[in-house]
Amino acid sequence: MISTSQTILQDRAAAGRRLVEHLRHYARRPDVIILALSRGGVPVAYEVAMALQVRLDLMLVRKLGVPSFP
Repeated sequence: MISTSQTILQDRAAAGRRLVEHLRHYARRPDVIILALSRGGVPVAYEVAMALQVRLDLMLVRKLGVPSFP
């Protein structure tokens, strides 16, 4: 289980490396794919995918604005 205490990490790549500690059981599984969300998720997902030796793909997403919620 991941602790809910706040930890400040150096950057998003460091966050990905930290996340791998909790995902080791997915390593080298052919049925696993890491989906990176554009604008920030790519460095995290890259570190996870490389460490676990699984596939990596990118999802291009865009924030949708709602007039009453800028």
